[in-house]
Amino acid sequence: MQRRPYGVMPDGRIVEEFTLRAGAIEVRAISYGAIITDILAPDRDGHRESVVLGHDALAGYVGHSPYFGAVIGRHANRIAGGRFTLDGVGHQLDTNDGPNHLHGGFVGFDKQLWTGHVLTTAADAAIRLELASPDGDAGYPGTLQASVTYLLSAGGTLVVDYHATCDQPTVVNLTQHSYFNLAGPRATDILSHELAIVAEHYSPVGAGLIPTGAMAPVHGSAFDFLRAHPIGERVGDADEQLALAGGYDHNFVLSGAIEHGLRHAARACDPVSGRTLSVHTDQPGLQFYSGNFLDGSIVGRGGQRYAHRSGFCLETQHYPDSPNHPSFPSVVLAPGDEYASRTTFTFGTDRDARSRQEEQ
Repeated sequence: MQRRPYGVMPDGRIVEEFTLRAGAIEVRAISYGAIITDILAPDRDGHRESVVLGHDALAGYVGHSPYFGAVIGRHANRIAGGRFTLDGVGHQLDTNDGPNHLHGGFVGFDKQLWTGHVLTTAADAAIRLELASPDGDAGYPGTLQASVTYLLSAGGTLVVDYHATCDQPTVVNLTQHSYFNLAGPRATDILSHELAIVAEHYSPVGAGLIPTGAMAPVHGSAFDFLRAHPIGERVGDADEQLALAGGYDHNFVLSGAIEHGLRHAARACDPVSGRTLSVHTDQPGLQFYSGNFLDGSIVGRGGQRYAHRSGFCLETQHYPDSPNHPSFPSVVLAPGDEYASRTTFTFGTDRDARSRQEEQ
């Protein structure tokens, strides 16, 4: 476990960097946006490389970053019109995505400075990052005390725990927005990655990528990842939903059985390197985003331009626009209650992945 200064905010505040190590896995996070700036993981031959998109310095995250590695809040994903009603009172949020609210507004949790605490024990390395979101922040009601804990277990699993309390009723939906590319920093895209998602339904969207409220079966569609498929296999299909989003940018309704408080949500594998990523969560949904809006304009780590579909996101969360859909699982948090959620990311290798793909 290492802790050091990472950079200086425009207002002079210091941003810290925390490095967690366990075996061959290394995770780096900073107090700005609770951002995971880097994850190093070995391939099938033990060669360790970065498997997430990011920047070399703070300026990249402060200047222009599409939520690389950040914790998203107060409500992840989109809220139609930036409006919702709670206990009969209407609330108007920032509209930073056309007419809609996205990922907490203009200055969401991803653009705020958190306070870091080291929690490392003899067995595991961990940090807790805390943030106070005041009443009216981006239009949300109530003061929210939020925290995220990153724990890297000895087995190479990154455990992400979210907690929040409030002083008046509000809505909360937190997630982690890392962009993964298991092939490493020299890979140009993620289209050959094999992805499985344990979901029998997904949420169709309309204009502005707002859910219609329906739950469509994945069977027989480009959204069927119950069996692993390369991300690029059907992303260009003549499908209205893919056309609306420019690829995959949809909520998948997780259907796996809950064991020990978590359900298996997804598994990704890069057949060339053999690197794998397994995701487990207690959340009801998974937003799979195939990097549709990356266009080469962002220069990231090592001077690399992040081209179209050079990374993918697996965002565990409640459904988009949940405050406006009573049939969706509730995101309301009341005073005296605690928001608590856990997601785990386990990194490994599959020695037979390349031969299986060649056989296909």
